[in-house]
Amino acid sequence: MKLLKHLILGITFLLSGLSLTAQDIHFSQFYMSPLNLNPALTGVMNCNQRVVANYRNQWASVLKGDAFSTYSVSYDQRIPVGRYDYFGIGGTLWGDVAGSLDFQTLKAQISASYSKRLGGYRDKSHYLVAGVDAGIAQRSIDLLKAEWGLQGVGGVFDPTVPSGEAGNWDRNNFIFGDFSVGMLWFSILNKDNNVYAGAAFSHLTQPDISFSEDPPANGIDEEARKYLSKYTVHAGGEFKMTERIYLIPGAVLLFQGPSFEFNAGSSVRFNFGNSRVAEQTFQLGAWMRLANKADASLSSDAIIFSTRFDYDRFGIGFSYDINISDLKIASNSNGAFEFSLIYNFCGNEKRNVYCPKF
Repeated sequence: MKLLKHLILGITFLLSGLSLTAQDIHFSQFYMSPLNLNPALTGVMNCNQRVVANYRNQWASVLKGDAFSTYSVSYDQRIPVGRYDYFGIGGTLWGDVAGSLDFQTLKAQISASYSKRLGGYRDKSHYLVAGVDAGIAQRSIDLLKAEWGLQGVGGVFDPTVPSGEAGNWDRNNFIFGDFSVGMLWFSILNKDNNVYAGAAFSHLTQPDISFSEDPPANGIDEEARKYLSKYTVHAGGEFKMTERIYLIPGAVLLFQGPSFEFNAGSSVRFNFGNSRVAEQTFQLGAWMRLANKADASLSSDAIIFSTRFDYDRFGIGFSYDINISDLKIASNSNGAFEFSLIYNFCGNEKRNVYCPKF
C-alpha cells in the first residue's frame, strides 16, 4: 500500500507538474459552482446577488494527509438593463492543493455577462447570454519535499544523496494570466419549468505553466508546457412532476487536450415549504462520471450521490463520489466528498422569474 501511494503520488506529480494537460479543478456539484463552470452564468439568478462557497476533498483514503483539496468562493450580481435585459458582474477566488509536494494553484478572476431577451414575456421568455472572465493565477510546488529516484539507496530513501533532478526545475513559484469566454441559452417555459444549454472556452492564450524555464533541460516540448484550452458543454433543466416534486436533470462534458470527462444525472426536489413564507426544499440526486484513461479508452470513474437543502435564500449541498475505476482496489471505492453553500440576496424588483435556479 505504501508503494502504491508513492506510485500514485509520483504519477500524479508527473502529469500535473510536467505536462499539465488537464489539471483544471472540477466539482461533482458543478451546478452549485456556476462561475467555475461557465462565465456566462455570471448574474444568472432569480435574486439580485449571490455568494457561493465550495469545498472538495479527494483520495483521502489512499493519500491520507496528502489528499487533493479544492476550495472556491464567488460573488456575483445582476443589474437590470432596459425593460428585459441584464448585465452580470462577479468575482471568484479558488485554490487547489495536490499531493505530498504541496502542488498549489491559487486563482482570482473577475467575470461579466450580458443577458439578452430573445422573445416571450414576463412568465415565459427566452434569453441568450454571453460571458467572459479574466484572472491571474499563481502556481507553486515545494521541491524540498521531493524524493528522487537516485536518492533510493538499497531500497531506503537517503536525502543526503544528490538527486540529479532538482536542478531541472528552475522555478517553483510563478504567476500567469488566464482568460475564458462562454455562451448560455435558456428558456423559461413557465414559473415551474425551464431548460438551458451552454458552452465555454477556457485558457484562450494557453499560458506557459511549466516549472522549468528551459525546455531542453528536461525534455519538455512546447506543447506540453502549455495550459491546454478546455471546452465545456453543459445542459439541464427543471421540470414539475407533481405539486411538490420536481425533476432536475443535468449534464456536463469537459474536453482538455487528450482528456475527456462526462458527468450526467438528475436530482429529485421535494418542496415542503409555503412559498408565501419561505421556500423549503430537499433534493436527492445520483450522477455518473465517465473519463478516459491514459490510453484514451473511456471508462466509468465514479457514481455520485448528492443531497441539497434550501431554506428561503440559503442552500447547502453535500455529495460523495464512490470510486468505480481501477483505483477502487486501493481506495476501497472511496473517492471524494464535497460541500457547497449558496446564499442569495433578494430585493424588491417588479420583474418576474427569468432564469433557471442554480
